[in-house]
Amino acid sequence: MEKKKILLVDDSNTVLMMERMLLNGSGFELFTAMNGEEAISVALAKQPDLILMDVVMPKMNGFEACQQLRQLEKTREIPIILVTTRGEYENVEQGYASGCDDYVTKPISNIELTSKIRNLIG
Repeated sequence: MEKKKILLVDDSNTVLMMERMLLNGSGFELFTAMNGEEAISVALAKQPDLILMDVVMPKMNGFEACQQLRQLEKTREIPIILVTTRGEYENVEQGYASGCDDYVTKPISNIELTSKIRNLIG
């Protein structure tokens, strides 16, 4: 059986490392990108089964990247979970408006994150 692919997008190496540790041993193939622009090119190249994306990043934020991924035929159907410190209602609303499938606030709970991933990609 082919491993499910997850794209981790965050401008912080620490967060990327933490997400890798959380998902290590879950049987996923992991890819990373450091900003929204990079996320789009990696998503187009690797066709991940799911994208975990930070919101506040340089060059292109998670909301913008999410909107662009939704407009591209090759990435339109990929589930996106936004991961951010910004838990305020307006931000959550903007996240869903930009096309995300789910929204997780940092610090990330391993159990919450894993269950959200499993809900979206099994």
